[in-house]
Parts: sequence; C-alpha cells; structure tokens
Amino acid sequence: MSHNQSVNVRMIVLNVLMAVMEDGEYSDKAIHKALDTYNDMDKRDRSFLTRLSEGTIERCIELDYIIDMYSKTKVRKMKPVIRNILRMGVYQILYMEQIPDSAACNEAVKLAVKRKFINLKGFVNGVLRTISREKDNIKYPDRSDFIRYAMIKYSMPEWIVKRYINSYGEEKTEKILRAYLSEDRAISVRCNISKASVEDICKLLENDGVTVSQGRLSPYALYIENYGRITELESFKKGLIQVQDESSMLVGSILEAEEGYNIIDTCAAPGGKSLHAADLLKGTGKVISCDLTEAKAKLIRDNVSRNGFNNIEICVSDALVYNKEWEEKADIVIADLPCSGLGVIGKKCDIKYKTREEDIRSLSSIQKNILKNVSGYVKKGGRLIFSTCTIAEEENEENVKWINENLPLKSVSIEEDLPPVLKNITGNEGYLQILPYMADTDGFFISAFIKK
Repeated sequence: MSHNQSVNVRMIVLNVLMAVMEDGEYSDKAIHKALDTYNDMDKRDRSFLTRLSEGTIERCIELDYIIDMYSKTKVRKMKPVIRNILRMGVYQILYMEQIPDSAACNEAVKLAVKRKFINLKGFVNGVLRTISREKDNIKYPDRSDFIRYAMIKYSMPEWIVKRYINSYGEEKTEKILRAYLSEDRAISVRCNISKASVEDICKLLENDGVTVSQGRLSPYALYIENYGRITELESFKKGLIQVQDESSMLVGSILEAEEGYNIIDTCAAPGGKSLHAADLLKGTGKVISCDLTEAKAKLIRDNVSRNGFNNIEICVSDALVYNKEWEEKADIVIADLPCSGLGVIGKKCDIKYKTREEDIRSLSSIQKNILKNVSGYVKKGGRLIFSTCTIAEEENEENVKWINENLPLKSVSIEEDLPPVLKNITGNEGYLQILPYMADTDGFFISAFIKK
C-alpha cells in the first residue's frame, strides 16, 4: 500500500484547522507545512486538502451559524476537535458538490472515533445528517439587518462589516465581501521582460501543460492554472516569472524608473517589487532591497538568486532606524509598508479573524514613523512610492494627507501610469485605493510623491 493511501487527507485537514482556528497559526503556513510533510500526495489529494482547509477557514462564521442552528450544544461550548470536525463536514455538504453528503457524514464520524471521542460519534452524525437534510431550507439573516446579513453570508467579523459600510456604503461593501470569496483563484505572475518576451514565456508555460491567460492590469502579467508545483515549472526555475499580485505590480508601473537609477526598497520581503524594479532598470543602476530580519532577507535572497539579477543588493535593516549613509541617495524609495492586510483577505482568509480594530491605529502610527524616516533617503526631485495591501483609510488616504502636511514631499499624479480600468478615480490626486472587485485583484493602495 502506498504511503498515499494510508494518509487520511481529512485527518490532515483537521490538524490544519486545529492549528489555525485554535492555536492561531497562519493558514498559508499551516497548509504549506501539511503539503510539505506529505509531499508524495497526488495532485487530487493536494487540491482536496487545500480546498477543504481554505474553504472551511474562509466560511467559518457562516458554518458556525448553521451548526448552532441545528445543534443543541453551541459551537463555542464544544470540544475544539468536535467543532472543527463539524465545520469541515458542513463545508463539504454545502460547498463540495463532488463529495456525497453521506461520505462527508461517515468520514466525520470516523474522525471523531480516531481522535478518541467515541462517545460523541452519534452527536456528530446527528448534527451533520440533519444539516444535510435541511440544507436547502437554511434561514439566513434578512437583508434588512444588513450588518448581520453580511456577517453570516460572507463570513466576516462584525467590526470589518461596520467599518466598510461607514467607508463605502452597503452596496460597495457587499461587492468587496463577495470579491473576497471569489472562487477564481488563478495565480498571477509577472514576466521578467528584460530576460524574455511575454510570448516566449507563454510558450514555455504552455509546453509545461499550464493554462495561461493575459493579465488585466499589466501587459507583463499572466494568470496561470492547472499545474502541480510552481517550483517545477521551467519558466519559474529559469527566473523568467515571479509570483506577484497584479495590484502590487502597479508599484512598478508608477515608479517611472530610468536606467542607472538608485532605488531603495525599504520593507521588501519577499522581494517582488525589488525584482520588478531591477527588471525595469534592465540590469543597470542598483536596487537596495532590505527588510527587518535575516529570515526576511533570506526570502528576498532566494527569489533574487533564482531570478538571477545582479543589480540588487540585499541587506537586513530596520525601516524605523535612520541610515545616514542613504541620505538623499535614492532616485526612488519604495515604501510598501506593514499594514493590517485587509486587502488580501481573499488570499489569506484568516487575516479577518486575527486582525483587531486597534491594530489599524497602531500600524498607522508605525507607518508614519517609517515614512518620516525613509523620506530622508529620497534625492531632491526624486520619488517616494508609498503602498499597502489594506483598505483602511487611517493607513492609506489619511497617511497621504499627513505626508503632504508634514514631510518635504508632495503628491504627484499617477493617472498616466494606470491601466484604463483604474483611470478617472483618484489617480490625478496622486493615489489610488484599489478595492478587490475593481479588477479581480487584491485590495491595494498606491501613492506617489516627489521631493521638493
């Protein structure tokens, strides 16, 4: 019997759920760890494991609402193992058409027994069979109570729903929440166009059996699907592509980098924007790519050595500590700053459970301190690009206002560098808040300033 058949994929998913929902591990790390541990699992099992783990975590608030409706014991009173077995069971019943409900129920009962909860197998069986029977009659909160409705339907903590309604109104809020749950999860990659043409890279990918489609925002972005591991693709090994969300590629579009420029990327890991800048410089000039810890510098180093650029220097450096040597040395400073991450909930679904409202305020003040610091590295007439992957005004628009009022920088239009679908919003004012539904990307914020 192969190692593979002896592996109970649902048991691995249960372990992932326990790690993420009970012990606070990051979902992407927990899932990667599981895939690495059982690395000879076939493609079908790998994708089942990923889908069931991510789906259950992503829809947890809705799943708990439904379990509470049909179970005498409420979710928060249950033993952690049991509540996570039920969550994944309900997810399969509601969202995985290819799994028969009976299999979802039976496998859940087996898991309870394997985890030594033999006395609760009847309970698990009863709850899941009832939900399977009633699944077309589940009553959701009425739209008239929009906050409660959005919380349950889109599995979003109440404070985030309220915040979005305050910022964007109910209609846009629903569009954002729906975009987070979009099933279309093809990965976007950026082509290193100083190394090969987009056409040649497409051919290489298609030779590897990958389904390729063109990007929506950037001429050198591709969306790829139907491959096993990205690390095994020829174009990845040769350093011709870099995984990067299309919204973050816009940083490169608004850099206006010219050959020979000196660029400092202050919070650079895993290095996507540094690599993009190096590619735009066509091997000339220099990109100094730094982050806070040796571990983060290693992430950059791995990507740089695979991509094979010689014009990137990597260093460990704290963006909050002023480096006198860099004073007014940079033609461009990239400040893609630590943030609450509300823009990337679609990809990292556990962010919504981990982030707190007060984090936004403390991050916003850290960002101001970093901006004050790194603005000193920009030459007179040089550019500062400030970006985040969040959609919180305190971390974005309010910081733009603060920069204009407190630093020797002024906003400069980015309109001419934006793709058509993002024009005529606020680009003329020097910044843009991209919401996840605008172009099927992450939520992202970009802004550009020039040093007086």
